[in-house]
Parts: sequence; structure tokens; C-alpha cells
Amino acid sequence: MAYKITEECISCGACEPECKNEAITEGEEIYIIDPDKCTECVGWFETQKCVEVCPVDCCIPDPAHKETREQLLEKWRELHPGETPAAT
Repeated sequence: MAYKITEECISCGACEPECKNEAITEGEEIYIIDPDKCTECVGWFETQKCVEVCPVDCCIPDPAHKETREQLLEKWRELHPGETPAAT
């Protein structure tokens, strides 16, 4: 399932450079995660980097975008054609 950023976001920007899928962008008031690009770091890392760096713990799973690990990996492959995932 994709992650989302809650309203507790302090707009520190720590998460944005950590997302290798470029799913995180600065919104009008808080940072936002594009669920079409979020793979929960599947394909890159074993853990979610946005969660690790967020100082206020506002990066959480988005129940509106439930996906299996295989679906996340397929999404990663669509975002990075011709590349090999680092972590599967």
C-alpha cells in the first residue's frame, strides 16, 4: 500500500530527497506522496525511507491504496523500465 503524509507534517523536507521514485513533493501546506509512484521503497530498500527520516512520524500507510508486495514491485518496474530492483 502506498504511504501518505498526515497533517502533522511540519514541512521540514527531510522525506523528499529520500524518495528514489520521486513520489514526494511539496504541497501548499505539507508534503504529499503520489500513490501512483509510491512503492513503499520496494525495489530500492527493505524499509520505508520517508518513515525513517520523518521527525514527527507523519508518514503512514494509506489504507485507500492497498497493494501486495508483488504489485508494488510491478509498479517499481513500470517506473524504472530496464532497471533491476535492488531489493525484492
